[in-house]
Amino acid sequence: MRRYDDSYKQKGLRKQLVDSLRQKGITDENVLAAINNIPRHYFLDTAFEGIAYEDRAFPIGEGQTISQPYTVAYQTQLLEVKPFEKILEIGTGSAYQACVLGELKANLFTIERQKKLFDEVKQFPFKSRYPTIRFFYGDGYEGLPTFAPFDKILITAAAPRIPPKLLAQLKIGGKMVVPVGGTEVQRMQRITKTGEDEYEEETFDNFSFVPMLSGKRS
Repeated sequence: MRRYDDSYKQKGLRKQLVDSLRQKGITDENVLAAINNIPRHYFLDTAFEGIAYEDRAFPIGEGQTISQPYTVAYQTQLLEVKPFEKILEIGTGSAYQACVLGELKANLFTIERQKKLFDEVKQFPFKSRYPTIRFFYGDGYEGLPTFAPFDKILITAAAPRIPPKLLAQLKIGGKMVVPVGGTEVQRMQRITKTGEDEYEEETFDNFSFVPMLSGKRS
């Protein structure tokens, strides 16, 4: 049984990470505080514990990664999370991003298409700290129409285009943050739904995500 310890050294490394994110342009102090409060090394294999607070992505299995902290902070800042908002996350992965949203008191619904990753997260004891997070095994392109509409939608994989079924599940006035583009580089976009079929699009920096795939993988 793995032990989950959070030492003074790890807390110090986390503070250094947060300071570096602030220097890179993350200004939302609530987002920075959330990252400072979450032991990122819990979400990684013990082999990575010594480097868990470097600002880079790491493999988590099934061809997926835990995003670099800057990317997590950047997307979360663009989402402009308010307490108790109903948020849909596409791509649970390690659940690190989900827990950042949980730390911000979001009422979160998160979908993972990889059954192995979904099952691992179900056994992850740290998630019990956030009772407002609900985990689903399913196809992210389909979303969760039963629970729609959502105040916000966050997509943590590269979408070749903005998924129409997810736009339909966004409430009027709601926002979606999604990296859009090919397999190498994507542009981060924020979509605001201004009417039933009306949207405003904002385009931000380039990033590199694993691709958003359809269907479920058992």
